[in-house]
Amino acid sequence: MNPAILLRLGEVEVVLRRKRIRNLDLRVSPPDGRATLSTPDRMPLEAAYAFAASQLDWIRRKQAEVRRPSAIAFAYSDGEGHDLWGERHPLRLVERAGPAWVGLSAGAIRLQVPPGTSRERRGALLALWYRGLVRQAAARLIAQWEPRLGVRVARLFVQRMKRRWGSCNIRDRRIRLNSELAKKPVDCFEYVVVHEMAHLLVRWHDHRFKALLDRFLPDWRVRQRRLNDLSRDPVGSGSRRLLPGRGARSDPGWAREERCASG
Repeated sequence: MNPAILLRLGEVEVVLRRKRIRNLDLRVSPPDGRATLSTPDRMPLEAAYAFAASQLDWIRRKQAEVRRPSAIAFAYSDGEGHDLWGERHPLRLVERAGPAWVGLSAGAIRLQVPPGTSRERRGALLALWYRGLVRQAAARLIAQWEPRLGVRVARLFVQRMKRRWGSCNIRDRRIRLNSELAKKPVDCFEYVVVHEMAHLLVRWHDHRFKALLDRFLPDWRVRQRRLNDLSRDPVGSGSRRLLPGRGARSDPGWAREERCASG
């Protein structure tokens, strides 16, 4: 493995890592705003430095965002607003003896817990509910899209993911989805599912992949932009992934397993 190189751009430091990859990957990670640039191993140092310098404004902006004190953590108390499929719903906290239960009732998210349940436990119950919703909704969409695309998904996993909305293991035909997608609009969720399934046909984000999405999901760019506008990244880090020599653009967080890099 090539050793890391520290690039100094005035007051900004960027850690350069050369890897066996095809795309440039620039990240600003919480909590301290550490900037890391991964480049193809044959890319000249001068070109990597020039690229990092061209992204200096973006790096500064993202570092300010990730270093900013986080919003007040959820208390999971009665009346607090929580998102579900792109809409905000009030939380109805019901403290009652018996098993814990979460569900949507009369336009509110009802969280029923035994008296004295901690905030952490209430949050964990809500997260588990979101994960179940994503699994159920994804299973239905996969069943609908498998015959359209002519593919078969062998396994589906749902979990909280820091930097991705989804990933696809092509060899095992395995799809992994972010449980936070339950908070996003349904059309954005469908886009993520179809995007990952499309990788079972085309591995890279090349013209063939985009043509495939154009054919089966003509408005995929609109859905992608909407998802990007709703969230910088799944859990707040900043990232940019670019093909060498092309203009900068924000990356929505897609990434392939088996080194199928997003581009």
